[in-house]
Amino acid sequence: MARAMFEYTKTVLKKVSFNSDLFCKELEKALNRLLPFEIKELTIWLRKYTSNKPELYSCLRLVE
Repeated sequence: MARAMFEYTKTVLKKVSFNSDLFCKELEKALNRLLPFEIKELTIWLRKYTSNKPELYSCLRLVE
């Protein structure tokens, strides 16, 4: 079940990446729901995903 939540979180983040405010809100929700090891995985995924999306860089502060 937990793995499904991690995959769902990535799907949602991809869908709302057009809006940095929505992206930050969904990221906050994810950080409250995911397990600590999943948050580490999500952090790695976020760095790769946002590497060419400078408008989302401000949301990365939530995971640091």
